[in-house]
Amino acid sequence: MGSHGSGHQPTPAELEADIARQRDELAATVNELSEQVQVRARTTAKQAVVAAGVAAVVVAVVILVNRRRS
Repeated sequence: MGSHGSGHQPTPAELEADIARQRDELAATVNELSEQVQVRARTTAKQAVVAAGVAAVVVAVVILVNRRRS
């Protein structure tokens, strides 16, 4: 509330409005953080898929090299 220190005692309606505003701000913040976490999780999952693909290629190359040596 913007009236701190002015001596004004907020009415119950003003308090309820302030609580509602703060609740909305908190919900928006939680939504933003949730989206950031989801983006990071998707990025991490993509990185894991790429790493698994690279590992599969490396294993295939090692197998081919070993077969040619035999």
